Amino acid sequence: MNIKVVKFGGSSLADANQIKKAADIIRSDERRRYVVPSAPGKRFSDDIKITDMLYKCNALAQENRNINETFSAIAHRYNNIIEDLGIDLSLDSELETIRKNITEKAGSEYAASRGEYLNGIIIAALLGYEFIDAASVIVFDEDGTFNNEKTQPKLRKRLKGVSHAVIPGFYGADEKGNVRTFSRGGSDVTGSIIASAVKADVYENWTDVSGFLVADPRIVDSPKSISVITYKELRELSYMGATVLHEDAIFPVRTAGIPINIKNTNKPEDAGTFIVSEVPEDESNKYTITGIAGKKGFAAINIEKAMMNSELGFCRRVLAVLEESGISIEHMPSGIDTLSVIFPYSQIEGREDEVIAKIRKAVAPEHIELESGIALLAVVGRGMRRTRGTAARMFASMAHARINVKMIDQGSSELNVIIGIGESDFDEAIRRIYDMFVNSVEE
Repeated sequence: MNIKVVKFGGSSLADANQIKKAADIIRSDERRRYVVPSAPGKRFSDDIKITDMLYKCNALAQENRNINETFSAIAHRYNNIIEDLGIDLSLDSELETIRKNITEKAGSEYAASRGEYLNGIIIAALLGYEFIDAASVIVFDEDGTFNNEKTQPKLRKRLKGVSHAVIPGFYGADEKGNVRTFSRGGSDVTGSIIASAVKADVYENWTDVSGFLVADPRIVDSPKSISVITYKELRELSYMGATVLHEDAIFPVRTAGIPINIKNTNKPEDAGTFIVSEVPEDESNKYTITGIAGKKGFAAINIEKAMMNSELGFCRRVLAVLEESGISIEHMPSGIDTLSVIFPYSQIEGREDEVIAKIRKAVAPEHIELESGIALLAVVGRGMRRTRGTAARMFASMAHARINVKMIDQGSSELNVIIGIGESDFDEAIRRIYDMFVNSVEE
């Protein structure tokens, strides 16, 4: 039998009604045999996610303050879900153990993980599937790094003979038994790890949108959806702020050649987006670009010095200063006598003068300045390799809007172009590029 691993996000499991939708989806296809749930998310715009409530409990406990009021709200929400689902299940014992452990300062990772843990128990009971605690199969090293080499054989051994199971997302444990978590959104990663372990045919990731969109719907009105995207394209877009899927979720399934299907729990009939290793040339996207994404909050150190290009070790000395200062660079455009390094402004904030002084001492530039308020845009698309004039059209669209381009960076793969602009031009730049490459095709 073919196997599908299905992961449901927090918005898909926010209350009993959403959980019923997820259960109907799982039951509608007998191939959906392994389920990875997130913790309940927001039920409405001003609601609080269970994970955030658990983080608050931990913060209170660390300050030796009483957690009972906040924890009671968590317990009440889970008990309401159980009651509304009409299942014969009590979490009283589990909840009391969790409350006691958080009070005794079990730590933020333990506290945060309990949202998925409890939701997993509920969903397993509703479906009649076996519940497997992720702490028993997802292995972390003592420094908090996920260990795939130890996880895969452990998972395969535990799942052997288990035809249907619910395994909570987001967390695992180190070899001392301490609960460890992935970064926020890490349930995506758990689903990918399990899909790899069981050699799934498809990893379905269910959320509240019908796949990836070409651009952010908060910026572009009703952007088109992406039917097929490659892992490489997804990696670029995820890194630059597209948040449908946790960027680290790509690697376990990419290695195994397993496609990911992003689906909408509220519109299960929609095809969603398929994420695949390669796309045959005859199935290419009808648009030259696949997607546009970006992030604000960057800064640049601009350095000028005559004959810089012939000064041995110049770049290395600049980068050494940044490394010693804990600054990781994003891009490093350069000319014969100029060099710019672009990095997150948060990494230098409050230490600007100190870092600039160190660079002055290291390379004695003729001019050096710090420029903040920079945004980076990634325009990504496998179609750019076979289409002439893509970059020219991109920059023409921004020139018409009087948007000044501060930086351009294109890799040799021709898969993406990174553009540096002022933060104030961020939204308009995305709209102009979208108009040029998508709306113009539709007209």
